Parts: sequence; C-alpha cells; structure tokens
Amino acid sequence: MRKLAFAVVALCGSLVLAGCSSNDDEEELKLPEIVNQFETKVAWQHSVGDGVEHYFSRLTPAVYKDVVYSASRDGHVAAFAVADGKRLWETDVRENASFWPWQDSTSAKLSGGILQAYGKLFIGSEHGSIVALDRDTGAVVWRKSVPGEALSMPAAGDGLIYVNLGSGKLLALHPDSGEERWSYEQEMPALTLRGLSSPTVASGGVLVGEETGRLSVLISASGYQAWSADVAVAKGASEFERLVDVDTKPLVSGNNVYAIAYNGNLAAIELRGGNVIWKREYSSYREMSIDLQTIYLVDSNGVIYALDKDSGIERWSQSGLRGWYVTGPAVFGKYLVVGDQEGNLHWLDKETGQLVSRAEFDSSGFYVEPIVADDKLIVVTRDGEVSAIAQP
Repeated sequence: MRKLAFAVVALCGSLVLAGCSSNDDEEELKLPEIVNQFETKVAWQHSVGDGVEHYFSRLTPAVYKDVVYSASRDGHVAAFAVADGKRLWETDVRENASFWPWQDSTSAKLSGGILQAYGKLFIGSEHGSIVALDRDTGAVVWRKSVPGEALSMPAAGDGLIYVNLGSGKLLALHPDSGEERWSYEQEMPALTLRGLSSPTVASGGVLVGEETGRLSVLISASGYQAWSADVAVAKGASEFERLVDVDTKPLVSGNNVYAIAYNGNLAAIELRGGNVIWKREYSSYREMSIDLQTIYLVDSNGVIYALDKDSGIERWSQSGLRGWYVTGPAVFGKYLVVGDQEGNLHWLDKETGQLVSRAEFDSSGFYVEPIVADDKLIVVTRDGEVSAIAQP
C-alpha cells in the first residue's frame, strides 16, 4: 500500500502533498534528530511570482556563466547575478499579461524548463506551448503551439531543441524560430504518472525515457529510432502495479547511459548499441545525479542511495527521510543535498550517507532538486522563494 500511495501522489495533477496519499496505518513521520556539523548560510534570497504553488511541476532554475534564471508557474521569469543576487531583468511571458493587481490574467501554466541554449531560454507549458526568451533581456523571441503538455525540460544539441510532450510526441524544433523539423510518436499506456522524461542529447542521438518502461535513442538529425531497450517491464494485475514510466532524464557517463523506471529498475545501457550492462531493482520518478564513479538516487519512498556506476553495487543507503517526499539529489562539494515537502534542506556526507546538517526554509516546501551555480547552491520553494547558499 505504501508504494501505491506514492503512485497516487505522482498522478495527481495538482500534487496536493498533504491530501493525496493514504496514511491510515502510518504514524506521524518525524525527522531523525541530528547535530548540525555546520550552519547553512544563505548568500541572497529573492522571490519570483507565486512559484508553482501546490501544482505538480518540474520548473527548474537554469544557470549560464554567472547568471541564474528562475520562473513561476503563472508566467514570471527573472534573471539574477549568482554572486550577489542582483535582479538583472524580469519579464511576464503571458500573452495578455496585466500588471494591475485588480485585473485578472490567465496563468501561463509554465511547467517544463528552464533550458538555456543558443542564447535563449526555452520553457514549456501545460497549455501546450513553448516560449523562447532572449537570454540577456528576457524579451520573448517566439512562441509555438505544440500538440500536448510540455511537462519536462527540453533538451538542446546538434542545432535543435527537443521537447517531450504529454501526448506521446517528441518534437525537434529550430531554436531561432520554433519551426518543427521532425516528430517521433511514442506508445502511451492507458495510465501513466504525471510527469515526463527530459531528453538527453549525446553522440548524435536523442535519448528519452518512455511511459512504457523503455529507453529509446533517436537520430538527432532525422528522428529515426536507432535503438530501444527495456528498463522495466509492466507486471501485476492492476493498472497501478503496471506503471513503469521512465520519467527522469537519462544520464550519460562515459560510454553508458543510466535510466530508472517507476515500479521497475535502474539500468546501465551501452550508449552505442543499446545492450543492457546491468539492472538493479530500484523504483523512482525523481532525477538522479552522477559524480565520478557514483550514482545517487532517491527512490519512490524517499530512501537515498549511492551506487557504483560500473557495477550497480550499493555503497550506502539513507532511510531517515523516508516518507518526506524529498527532491532529487544534488552533489555540492563534499555533500549530497536534498529538500523535502516541508521546506527542510538536508545535507548528507556523500561518501557515507550520514545526515550532517539541516536547515529550515519556506514551509511551502521544495519540489525540484537543487542546482549548483559556481560556488553556490540554488534552491527554490513552491512559493517562489529563490535562495543562493554558500558552500560550507
């Protein structure tokens, strides 16, 4: 029943964290007590719009050189200097946006992004549109209607932008105009998680996780499929048990690509030929991280793992945050950092998995993994609070 509860949470469009899962037989969760080995130091802090509020979102900040970009679901996008937090520009991407508080404006429902590439920022929306902004000014360069919700971050490479859509289509667009160059249609099961895999571009191919439990590689210039490999195979009697979505971004390291499925496996696959090197039974819909020889992941229950990337052998696990709906992990210096649904930021020793520090932020909670910008860690809460944290 525990796994089913987490599947229901991921399926809920608005992701109401407190009210979506069943906890009839569960005691109130408490965080493990720790003695902070250091204090979390906030270098600067700003707000962008109203954040993503209680809705499902993977609207992640982006970094380019010494600038960080963040967006809110309603349509506000802002750029800040990493060093001191100076607001460089802010724009509202809604087509009929009103700057007067008494006039109602429709939310842009931004949900997929932010991608920085080719001198622009690319963001997708639940309305079925992609908007491209000038990276230096925030001015809208182009908009394009697409046949489905854009729930994940687009990818860039080989002169194109690749967008994975909730309708099952993956589009290749020209970055200067939004012109469609090719499309690929995936098989879509009757029931899927709320979320999509962000594509990855490597070695002339576009790698994308599919809702059927497969990882596919498309030729980036044409969209033709080069190979496809099973990460997980649907099993069980109910539709919930048969959920095997590969909803996270494939990670390329060396000659291999790593992908993970819900209700399934973590798999290491040869990038060139699609041969599966190894599989391990882990289930997740959160983004993973790779640092040198180690894969870091958070499973569907909130247990954090470190695994050897060559063999898949587990190095350590940390179950103290089970049930706290923690984000994907970020590697920051000597530490692994995750946020939780209550707005706590947790620091782990990346070599041992020991919890070494904790800090409280906005109680609206964290919803996407932290990102690293030079010597700072950028975190964003559901209410749109963007914080830059100094390296301990």
